[in-house]
Amino acid sequence: MEPTLSQTGSFDGAWWPRSHRVLAELPDLITALSAHLGRIVRVGLDIEAWDDVPRSVTVDGQVIRISWFPGRDRTISVSLGFQNHFLLLVVPPATGVGAAQTAMAEAAGRDNRSTAADLLPWLP
Repeated sequence: MEPTLSQTGSFDGAWWPRSHRVLAELPDLITALSAHLGRIVRVGLDIEAWDDVPRSVTVDGQVIRISWFPGRDRTISVSLGFQNHFLLLVVPPATGVGAAQTAMAEAAGRDNRSTAADLLPWLP
């Protein structure tokens, strides 16, 4: 995450999941983000990038709704309410450590203006 949470760049941070299994990966992300941002109410993600995407997931007793977007350009949105959204770059699981760290650092930079394609240029 961008340390000041200023929400002034293209991305507010990045996420590097270990797999494409959304039910295995998403709860840990929501738990970590909730500790810093507050209660997460909705997540929007690219249905084509994940296996078996449900309509909701329960984390720490809270039901979080999942919105599906085809071709979302390697991003995930996290909503705290109707007008408080954070956009994260999703670094594919098979990405090498060096490339993943570079992409995540750039996505978390204040006032970043890069696109997902700029940060992950080796992907189709």
